Amino acid sequence: MRRIDHLLQAEQGVQQYGRNLRCDVGTEKSQLRRSMFITRWARKFAMLLGAVGCMSVVAHAQDGATAEQAIFVANNIWMMVATFLVFIMHLGFACLESGLVPAKHTVNILFKNTMIVAIGLLTYAAVGFNLMYPGEFNGILGFAGAGLTFPGGPDGLIDYAGGGYTYWTDFLFQGMFAATGATIVSGAVAGRIKLPSFLLFTAVFVGLIYPWVGSWKWGGGWLDEMGFYDFAGSTLVHSVGGWGALAGVLLLGPRLGKYVNGQTRAIPGSNMPLATIGVFLLWLGWFGFNGGSVLSADPELTSFTLVTTCLAAAAGIVAAYVTSSIVQKHPDLSMVLNGCLAGLVGITAGADTVSVMSAIIIGLVAGVLVVLAVITIDSKLHLDDPVGALSVHLVCGIWGTLAVGIFSTNPEHSLVTQFIGVVSYGAVVFASALIIFGVIKAVIGIRVSEEEELKGLDLGEHGMEAYPGFQNFITD
Repeated sequence: MRRIDHLLQAEQGVQQYGRNLRCDVGTEKSQLRRSMFITRWARKFAMLLGAVGCMSVVAHAQDGATAEQAIFVANNIWMMVATFLVFIMHLGFACLESGLVPAKHTVNILFKNTMIVAIGLLTYAAVGFNLMYPGEFNGILGFAGAGLTFPGGPDGLIDYAGGGYTYWTDFLFQGMFAATGATIVSGAVAGRIKLPSFLLFTAVFVGLIYPWVGSWKWGGGWLDEMGFYDFAGSTLVHSVGGWGALAGVLLLGPRLGKYVNGQTRAIPGSNMPLATIGVFLLWLGWFGFNGGSVLSADPELTSFTLVTTCLAAAAGIVAAYVTSSIVQKHPDLSMVLNGCLAGLVGITAGADTVSVMSAIIIGLVAGVLVVLAVITIDSKLHLDDPVGALSVHLVCGIWGTLAVGIFSTNPEHSLVTQFIGVVSYGAVVFASALIIFGVIKAVIGIRVSEEEELKGLDLGEHGMEAYPGFQNFITD
């Protein structure tokens, strides 16, 4: 009956629209004819919609479809769209990294970021997914077996994840997250790491370390039982990648000419427009990164999460602008771009559980932190990070995770518990990354020769250039 009433109301509304329609040209008679013509066809269109609706009801009744199934379809579609958006983030990382380093390394960077997605998905399918979500386990380490095993029937479809999405959607969404950790490392070690060494590190780090520690929270492990909270990965994705990046930076050492006689020398990027495009692509991808982490198409929670995410990013931009203007005496575009990412990383842990005003505060603090961290890490600690990955992902990832304990509207979230989670992830991931890089360094080496570094990794590693005719060296 409600469908019929809605149809009648729609038809009456269309008729009223036709009666009130006016035209600025033509005679009153032609206006009336046009109004009647539109009304007649609008009525037919409304009747057609009603017929389709009735047919849909009949079809659903015959198929045994329910509102639950309709919600399942909507949820799954949104999760797939979110997956596509997270995928776009890899293009954003590639553009950002390419823009912030010298042009002679561009092909190498693009190659690494392309391989990261491929290696990440394959290793996550082989072992990572079932390592991160092992089912019942001891809370520290579990494994549900190699490969992807579709439960079959409703268990892999509407009965999977409470009707939120299918088994296959779950794997692909989580797989896109997994590869992100290695892209963070890629930026920090740009311009001096051997390609095979980096790819080997990526396979082990994404395939084993990331899913193992991820199971402690998202897989229902010991930190989850303790009450640690990380909505979309300020720690589980960004800080994990940041700890891996720190290990790589320490073992690799700085780029040639970066620190001379105790003085810090700037090595400018090659393409700030490309870096800016990269940041906007990442911001776009974050709609899927955080919005998809709702794990359903819940209109209220999804839209709220997107609002807190965007406001934190905006606050990070403004705070970075003000801070860089005060500290550096001029507004620095690279700092403002990293301020945007800092706000996004900072809000990721609590995007669904902090208020709008708290989200702005988190973004503001992140924007200040990222500028101060970049300067401190580069000029004081002499750790060469070409893109500011340590400042954005590690420092602001830690801040965002702790901020949950400060600003969360959920009384069960505790600053102490959040701190325990941060320390636990830091200790294990940093140690693991050091071991992986250390073993690779001892076996095949991790740094290119001085000649390769000076000429550029494009020529040294790939025998080609990104911008032929615009660089100092050309291939034979």
